[in-house]
Amino acid sequence: MRRIALLLLAFGLLAGCGLEAGGAVPLRVGPGSIRPVAELDGVRITVGSKDFTEQNILGYLIEFALTAAGAQVRDLTNITGSNSLRDAQLHGQVDIAYDYTGTGWINYLGNETPIPDSDKQFQAVREADQAAHGMLWADMAPMNNTYALITTAADATSTLSDYARLVNSDPNSANTCLGTEFSVRQDGFPGMAGKYGIDPGRARKQIMNDALVYTAVANGTCRFGSVAATDGRIQALRLKLLDDDLGFFPKYNAALVMRKSFADAHPRIAEIMAPISQLLTNETITELNRQVDVDGREPSVVARDWLVARGFVTAR
Repeated sequence: MRRIALLLLAFGLLAGCGLEAGGAVPLRVGPGSIRPVAELDGVRITVGSKDFTEQNILGYLIEFALTAAGAQVRDLTNITGSNSLRDAQLHGQVDIAYDYTGTGWINYLGNETPIPDSDKQFQAVREADQAAHGMLWADMAPMNNTYALITTAADATSTLSDYARLVNSDPNSANTCLGTEFSVRQDGFPGMAGKYGIDPGRARKQIMNDALVYTAVANGTCRFGSVAATDGRIQALRLKLLDDDLGFFPKYNAALVMRKSFADAHPRIAEIMAPISQLLTNETITELNRQVDVDGREPSVVARDWLVARGFVTAR
């Protein structure tokens, strides 16, 4: 009876946060340059991600790498929203995930002013989050998935200052589609409006799921839209990024995030993942995103095939 009660309690804790215990890794892989590691043999590791294409790809990269190293990996990718993933990590439901330095600095740690240098931003997040919450950031990737505004390639608007002048002078000509999180985050529209002197009350905004913004701008539903700068649909739909000429948007380099206690118990994980993180440039992740969002491939297949092509793992 005591065992049953403990199991019910554990399930209740997971359900209370809106998450389940995770599932099996969707594809089988074997060792490549990543060899089995004795200290990870059979170790249970739950990998998480947020609920958009790039995050799912990054989550699967971790899962396949650690599976090849011999860990018993559970899949908890596709968690809705940054705060839900963060809570899952803080409460031990997720052991490891890729997250973004700008999100950590502003949304998790409550800072209002980003640090413009990627390396310095990473170090600041790493030191502050470890001191405040016992969370370890490691293996920062070159990719910078910052926020941006887009318009069509034919539109004459080229900078966010141009956009701000348009909103303030002729808001009806500046209809803007905003992703749900971007519309409320301090590192999104509210902060951007403050930096560029935009009157939020004059802005014509439509709030929608992030994935719908790209086609909404491409088909003329909105003239402008908020996006992630490494999304493969930007080039595929002949859209262009507006230049952040006042340097508002923070750096969003992807990095591994773990509880420090977990990282200390399994130090080989960072060693295994470091070579993968180093190869994740903007060009690389944009192409992987494009394969999912434009070509219609599954994120797990895209992630596995990239690792196989570079010899990290083998397909089974």
